[in-house]
Amino acid sequence: MERRAQTQDGENVSRALATDLYQLTMAQGYFATGMADRASIFHMFYRSPPFGGRYVVAAGIGSFSEWLETFCFSKDDLAFLATLSGAGGRPLFSRSFLDYLARWRFRGSIDAIPEGTIVFPHQPMVRVRAPLLDAQLIETPLLAIVNHQSLIATKASRVRLAAGDDEVLEFGLRRAPGLEGGLAASRAAYIGGVDATSNVLAAQRFSIPARGTHAHSWVLAFADEQEAFLAYAELFPHNSVLLVDTYETVRGVRNAIAVGRRLRQQGAELLGIRLDSGDLAYLAGEARKLLDEAGFTATKIVASGDLDEHLLCSLKSQGAPIDVWGVGTKLVTAFDEPALGGVYKLAAVDDEQGRLMERMKICDQPEKTSIPGCLDTVRLKRDGFCVGDCIFDTLSESRPDRDGGAVNIISVTHPWQNKRVTLAGISGSLLLEPLFVDGQRVGGNESVAAMRQRTLDGLAGFDRTILRLLNPHSYPAGLSEKLYQRRETLRAAGLAANRHGLPNDRTAR
Repeated sequence: MERRAQTQDGENVSRALATDLYQLTMAQGYFATGMADRASIFHMFYRSPPFGGRYVVAAGIGSFSEWLETFCFSKDDLAFLATLSGAGGRPLFSRSFLDYLARWRFRGSIDAIPEGTIVFPHQPMVRVRAPLLDAQLIETPLLAIVNHQSLIATKASRVRLAAGDDEVLEFGLRRAPGLEGGLAASRAAYIGGVDATSNVLAAQRFSIPARGTHAHSWVLAFADEQEAFLAYAELFPHNSVLLVDTYETVRGVRNAIAVGRRLRQQGAELLGIRLDSGDLAYLAGEARKLLDEAGFTATKIVASGDLDEHLLCSLKSQGAPIDVWGVGTKLVTAFDEPALGGVYKLAAVDDEQGRLMERMKICDQPEKTSIPGCLDTVRLKRDGFCVGDCIFDTLSESRPDRDGGAVNIISVTHPWQNKRVTLAGISGSLLLEPLFVDGQRVGGNESVAAMRQRTLDGLAGFDRTILRLLNPHSYPAGLSEKLYQRRETLRAAGLAANRHGLPNDRTAR
């Protein structure tokens, strides 16, 4: 029976072809050369943190898991692939390969970092152990989903840090990259730490609190501002947040106060006013004075209008009495960082004799030289605070936090930078957890509320200097000493083998 994904409007469609063409041509190559079933290990990780920061908030793992559960090739998919041609007009895909895809289902095992976890460069966010063809076919959707949501969640976490204890609302759907992109962005923003969303579908789908006010068009539709406010307050007496800057902001605040008095006569309260333009620091100060003088000290001031973490910090440093922040465009579009550069690299594969052989990409750029093996990360904590992350090879070494009196963490890109962490009083935890085992999903089923709490708890576990928005302090995250030495040995052997035209294989222990 064909498994199909469902769009947000309820239409059943296949998403198997949401991939790059070269994933399918490589898959056919593995099939044709008898390599399709060889065991392989791939890692997804990122090299450089976005927004000038130090970290990324992992997100999108659950969304990817849902996609993978339904991943198969429909009859329509295969019929389309049969129409593709290569040079000379010959079919690009063979009939035997298409018949294979008709029966194919993912067979591998996947471990992943739980959503909401703080992740540093080069740490495996997802580890795939699967037949080579299977591992190759999932690359593009994995990167597309996890890169996008992790980027938005990271941006949201920065807004969360800037806002402190203030409420943060995500208002970005109308500026998101399409409705599906908006749905994913709302999910990721909530994981990153916002309190609520204006996206009603996201509220329904993910049990995120929904918040909203009204637009300028509501005010313009009435004869005057006060009539519009009165009509809205009559409709929503216990949920009235009035947008006061359609005409003249200070007069709008006075009109809102007049409506607030009417609400009190009915046993209700004016919840808030919203400022969407102008000098927000000045206008918020003037609005607060008017509200307090009129006895509306509990009425909140909501600010919106092209906000981001930097503008929030500026407004707060000016003492702007803003209680709630509505952040839209610059959150859901990750305004100043268009993409997270997460990559997916082969780290080991079986040879013809079934021996698992380590693989690594070697590059003049240190950050692009990959890490071989079957990797995991142990996070070291002392007194509840994170003091270092150590990447190690599960095939050739024991956990570094259980292998002596200290851990030496070596930078992936600058090996002369290292941090020695004595293990006295240290607790260690592995970051990867099972997601799929032998093709069956076993994890990634948490609520987004639990993921959000993990983000908040995780941020609280790091020194604030590491999290600051500008010029953050570095955090010791790198390779174990054994993995560093192993990588250097393989790099040297690979370079020598390449110079002499020899295979650069090394057997993983």
